[in-house]
Amino acid sequence: MQFPHCFAPPPLTPQNRAMHKRNLSETDICDRFITPALRQAGWLPERILREHSFTNGRIIVRGRLVSRGQRKRADYLLVHEGVPLAVIEAKDNSQAMGAGMQQALAYAEALRTPFVFASNGDGFVFHDTTGQSAQRESQLALEAFPSPQDLWRRYSRWKGFGPEQEKVARQPYFDGGSRKQPRYYQVNAIQATVEAIAKGQRRLLLVMATGTGKTYVAFQIIWRLWKAKCRKRVLFLPTRDLLSVYPGFVSLYAT
Repeated sequence: MQFPHCFAPPPLTPQNRAMHKRNLSETDICDRFITPALRQAGWLPERILREHSFTNGRIIVRGRLVSRGQRKRADYLLVHEGVPLAVIEAKDNSQAMGAGMQQALAYAEALRTPFVFASNGDGFVFHDTTGQSAQRESQLALEAFPSPQDLWRRYSRWKGFGPEQEKVARQPYFDGGSRKQPRYYQVNAIQATVEAIAKGQRRLLLVMATGTGKTYVAFQIIWRLWKAKCRKRVLFLPTRDLLSVYPGFVSLYAT
């Protein structure tokens, strides 16, 4: 019996590899290049929020018809110590490395993340909104992506944290086993408030519309300040008795 000859495929040349990479989808670029680069830099899976939707879309009313606009969704949101630090916008390899930067900057402004990246799988364009880098925008190789500790050091230095302020900034949120995640604007309000109080600011005003979770925000601020031992006593004056038995406050009383 004769068997047909088996021929090994010719080795891929750099040019063929580049052509193959340009045919990959954006999802493939993320799976094969961007996510592995993040893991190599020390980012754990639970700190990498992939395809992170942070709005439900604008409500559009036309006569009696009500619909939702397109959701805002970041390809990657990187979180360290509960603080959103970086946004990454990915594009397929047929586009320039920094093609997603403007979109990423818009998302970063909404999410209050100081570090912004764009990538097409060849490397990263890094935009540092804190102004600490020698250049506001620079290119990084895939293997040169910053570690969580590196970005946190930059964040702490930018905020002017001492050890006590950093302790408050890193204090986890209360979830009570519900795994409820705060909305992006609640994170912005809570984080800005606890950081300001930790740094000595004594008068602050948060203006929030009805239905945006004012009690939840107030409780998380109190919880994080109290657990970090930044404040021993906090006076909470609810407008209704019902708010004083908010589940989170009940847990706080118990401790």
